[in-house]
Amino acid sequence: MSPGAKKRVLIFIVAYHAETTIVEVVRRIPAPLLEEYDFELLIIDDSSQDQTFALSYKLSRQTEAPFKIHVLYNPKNQGYGGNQKLGYRYAIEHGFDIVALLHGDGQYAPECLPELLKPAASGAAAAVFGSRLLTPRSALKGGMPLYKYVGNRILTRIENYLLRTSLSEFHSGYRIYTVDALRRIPFELNSNGFHFDTEIIIQLVIAKLAIAELPIPTYYGDEICRVNGIPYAMNVVKACLHARLQEWSLFYDRRYDCGQKTFSRYRPKFSFESTHTAALDLVPEHSKVLELGCATGYMALALRDKKGCRVTGVDKYSICEDSFDEFHRRDLNASLADVPIEANDYVLLLDVIEHLSSPEALLEELRGRLGRAELIVSTANVAFLATRIMLLAGQFNYGGRGILDLTHTRLFTF
Repeated sequence: MSPGAKKRVLIFIVAYHAETTIVEVVRRIPAPLLEEYDFELLIIDDSSQDQTFALSYKLSRQTEAPFKIHVLYNPKNQGYGGNQKLGYRYAIEHGFDIVALLHGDGQYAPECLPELLKPAASGAAAAVFGSRLLTPRSALKGGMPLYKYVGNRILTRIENYLLRTSLSEFHSGYRIYTVDALRRIPFELNSNGFHFDTEIIIQLVIAKLAIAELPIPTYYGDEICRVNGIPYAMNVVKACLHARLQEWSLFYDRRYDCGQKTFSRYRPKFSFESTHTAALDLVPEHSKVLELGCATGYMALALRDKKGCRVTGVDKYSICEDSFDEFHRRDLNASLADVPIEANDYVLLLDVIEHLSSPEALLEELRGRLGRAELIVSTANVAFLATRIMLLAGQFNYGGRGILDLTHTRLFTF
């Protein structure tokens, strides 16, 4: 986008049986927004059986409308989350910078759009939520039923605890997203139901994308609530628990695999009895060591600092190169013909063979070239208690790290 050009904003209205409110919602969108943004309106009617689509389409044909209005109709009901997927995909494919979600029932005030758009437009936040709970008791004064207020508070506290966040409200449907943020998270894997809103918050948190909250007025009219409270609450808590378990590598779901990809998942294990402490004990002082598959170089540093060893590293990535006396950037799935294997006293192959496409080929090459060197090999213990419990529960989920690391190609018994 050229300097000084207006941000392209898509105002996206989800509408279902909104014939009595949709026209007024559109008319309340502040026309002065056109001075700051190049914006268009998208209305998606989710298979309503009333006049919602007809009235929306009529609005789109009015020549005096100050902004473009696009109207789509779902021949089959897609659900609240399903409609959001359609709207956000539309925003991505049509080159918008920001998308603002409104509801066709008028529960969220379009007049708040100018303030809500500012943090996203300035780059201060990837997502902006209109919160009904930021201002004390304003939600109750605005007509939110007491049971909904209490339920919202309790659920939000549970979600904040599980996700280690501090949002005032998880359950407002008034949302602004930058399209760049939407491109970076797999929102299309989320539920088609109402807990889509919680799942997308989880994705933003995992991806470390900034979320801002601003107060909005609460309005409850005669609109029909279509959220079944108990199943919704259970789905929300379940989503947060899944995300937390995935953080501990006890569960895996692609929708929550949206964090930054780093090598930090390979962590040194010197603070307790482990393959790392065993390998360190087995290597005598001042030995020449060849380490195949180096992670971030923590083993090499321990061998050099504690044992005075000379360590040569071999890995397809060079992020750990500075930890070694000598380093060869090689893919262990290919030949190591030019790597001086024979010149070493010990060869370390720690938690590596399960990552290889053909570990037999590497082991066969090492067998013919080890000479006097000793080979120290470790691999994941598939009888680990946590793995057994997962199997007992019918789960066999590969994750970001641990025994069922996504990069593993196979598992081994002793």
